[in-house]
Amino acid sequence: MMTNHSIATRHHWRWVLVWLLCWLTLPIGASAAEYRPLPPSAKSGLSNDWLIYNAARNRLTLYLPGYHAPAHAYYQWVNMRPGRPLLITFVARQDECLFLDNQLIFTSPAAASYTLDLATFLLASAPAGQHLLCVWHADAVPNLSSFANAIPEVAGASGKPASTVAKVLPRPRGHQGQTVFIGFLLLIGLLYGGLRAFYQPGFARIYQFEQLWRRGNNEPDFLVKPTITWLNILLVLIFSLSFALLLVAIHTNIQSIVILRRLFAVPESAIVLRVLFYTSLIAAFVLGKYLFLELMGYIFDVTSLVIVQYREFIRTILFMGLFLPLVMLLYLGLNQTLPETVLWVSNGVVSLLLLGSVFRIARTLHRRASLLNLHLFSYLCATEVIPLIILLKIIVFTY
Repeated sequence: MMTNHSIATRHHWRWVLVWLLCWLTLPIGASAAEYRPLPPSAKSGLSNDWLIYNAARNRLTLYLPGYHAPAHAYYQWVNMRPGRPLLITFVARQDECLFLDNQLIFTSPAAASYTLDLATFLLASAPAGQHLLCVWHADAVPNLSSFANAIPEVAGASGKPASTVAKVLPRPRGHQGQTVFIGFLLLIGLLYGGLRAFYQPGFARIYQFEQLWRRGNNEPDFLVKPTITWLNILLVLIFSLSFALLLVAIHTNIQSIVILRRLFAVPESAIVLRVLFYTSLIAAFVLGKYLFLELMGYIFDVTSLVIVQYREFIRTILFMGLFLPLVMLLYLGLNQTLPETVLWVSNGVVSLLLLGSVFRIARTLHRRASLLNLHLFSYLCATEVIPLIILLKIIVFTY
């Protein structure tokens, strides 16, 4: 039989074990509570992350420029409080719209830079917290990199407090790449002047106004001279640079083409890189067209006309390329005041360049063989008309 002393001893050790376990577990719980991670602090103002709508999952997902296709609407959650100013600055195209909690708050009347106070569009009864900001344009991708938080002191530098700043303040500021465009235009002028000084006979053989629309039966000198010369290659590069400047300045959405976006990811802010990229792309198209004509000439059995067609193509685009720097000067001078007029003029010049080249090639081929021949007419449609429609769709009618 157990004695009272043994029972007391067992109870004593049991209480010792209980207190020991409590003493061991208390520091662990205290240390876990001490190093528990805090929730992330709420962001105030705009961030560099934008969201796009995923229709398949019915939710907003993070937009990755190198992965997702460009969209027309971009979203961002912004922490706001009624009565507390939240100024943002951005560069908008004409008719670009901003929505706050699915309500239209701003439509840009013209292509310019703006300052907007988002807090003025919140109701006084609206809760403080996250509100959904949306940027949308019907025909072009918004310039997301231009959206930034404005400094209240700068916005109210005129002496007025930040809360009394106007809702929309257009800021007369030139294009973000205006200096780059002027530098490239000076380079183009120097290149044209240098070639005219050192290659006077060859330069005059291409840029002769009286030879462009002559009606005689004598072939121009350019159509009987070799095409692949150093002078012609340099002139093609200058033409490609002039055309690339026009595309980057006015038609800034060429890279929204799926094939180009997958092969070459050029950021919109890198203007010099985009100009060089478009220059190489145009030069490759012009020089590579000869291989395409050789292939189509072999298929249609008109290989004797290929070299004449390609020479006429080169002569026409080089001649009309002289007017592209003039359009760039018009853009730099009038884009801030008459953006629609500049856009119409640029589209007209590009359309005239494409249509004029096809018309000149058809006229030259008609002198060699009648285009009333269905076989030759089909060849002309395959090599000139169909590519013309594709280029007009990509460059002109998209905008």
